[in-house]
Amino acid sequence: MKKLLTLLFAVALTFSLSSVSFAQQDAGTADKKTETKKEEKAEKKAAKKKAKKDKKAAKEEKKDDMKKDDMAK
Repeated sequence: MKKLLTLLFAVALTFSLSSVSFAQQDAGTADKKTETKKEEKAEKKAAKKKAKKDKKAAKEEKKDDMKKDDMAK
């Protein structure tokens, strides 16, 4: 009976320690997912900012062309 209790205690201790190591591994994966999402969000924001800048530049160019046309007349 004593050997059985010792074996049971050893197995319980092993499972409790291994579950902690698995939890740490999953936490690391979650951090990577968060970083990936942050990177994607930053890239999206940069692309949106660039598109806005290009649109503004095109609008200014068109405005300048209109002024040139008016002055030529």
